[in-house]
Amino acid sequence: MSETNTILPSMRVDGQVALVTGAGRGIGRGCALALAEAGAEVIVMARTASEIEELAAEIEAKGGRARAMVCDITDDDALAAAFGAMDRLDILVNNAGTNIAQPFLEADVASLDTILNLNIRAAFLVAQTAARIMDRQGSGVIINISSTFGKVGRPSSSIYSGSKHFIEGLTKSAAIELATRNIRVVAVGPTAIETPLLASRLAQPGYAEQLTSRIPMGRLGQVGDVVGAVVFLASPAAALITGTTLMVDGGWTAP
Repeated sequence: MSETNTILPSMRVDGQVALVTGAGRGIGRGCALALAEAGAEVIVMARTASEIEELAAEIEAKGGRARAMVCDITDDDALAAAFGAMDRLDILVNNAGTNIAQPFLEADVASLDTILNLNIRAAFLVAQTAARIMDRQGSGVIINISSTFGKVGRPSSSIYSGSKHFIEGLTKSAAIELATRNIRVVAVGPTAIETPLLASRLAQPGYAEQLTSRIPMGRLGQVGDVVGAVVFLASPAAALITGTTLMVDGGWTAP
């Protein structure tokens, strides 16, 4: 066996520029920290300046490189201005999203618009705009954050689940189109992760137990469970992986 076939590909991303949307908290924050640790210069993007400025300072205090970029990605002009300030982008973690849990028969138009505008419209435009930068430079990786509910359904999650099914389709179709341009498009599908977005629901009696009962590994996810998958997919170790979702769901979608 040749030496080339015996060397484990690197999971480092030294010298690359990564953008993480929704970086102020939860999964986005964890991904930014992990990518910085793996060697990337990280652009942390969110609407709340204090959160991302604190995050950028934390990354730099640890010896990493980071830039805070305040942007509401549902604002087309703000999004165009933010991306217009980037001359290079190697990795996108398309993470910003939200969920408003409502039974299907009671779901209101305001909630529908909020979820679709952020989880679908903005996510599409972020991926498209990032891909245009990557196309100009000849390479890149787009990592969309999907969900268990991009594979299965759940009561009171019809809008959110529908939005994540869109992310699944977007990932596959964009990957096929961009493959010849040396741009990979992949997704990560977390199960229920203990983040601020889920905190209020986890405080409800029996809710955590209900979720855990669906997970064969018997526990909820932590941010640390997700970031390894993101760094792997961003790295040279995943060089031939595109158009698919890496599930981080403890086996929920296995049956």
